Amino acid sequence: MQAYKFDIKISEGGTISLPYSLPNLYGKEVELFIVPKVDTTIPIKKASAKKFVNRWAGFLKDANIDPEKAKYEYLSEKYK
Repeated sequence: MQAYKFDIKISEGGTISLPYSLPNLYGKEVELFIVPKVDTTIPIKKASAKKFVNRWAGFLKDANIDPEKAKYEYLSEKYK
């Protein structure tokens, strides 16, 4: 997500309408950040744990790799 930053001066008759009036900022330099809202109409696909396990279970079974040996080597390198 991209955000935009502007250095602007607030005027009483500005074109950006705020939800409430800020008269104490009239005539002062401010930083304005604009962050677009996330489109909530796009459905987020959620996978169940069962689907995940079914998809990834056994993906290394034909790789001729001993998982215990690989785990040992990984941990011994990590904690040298």
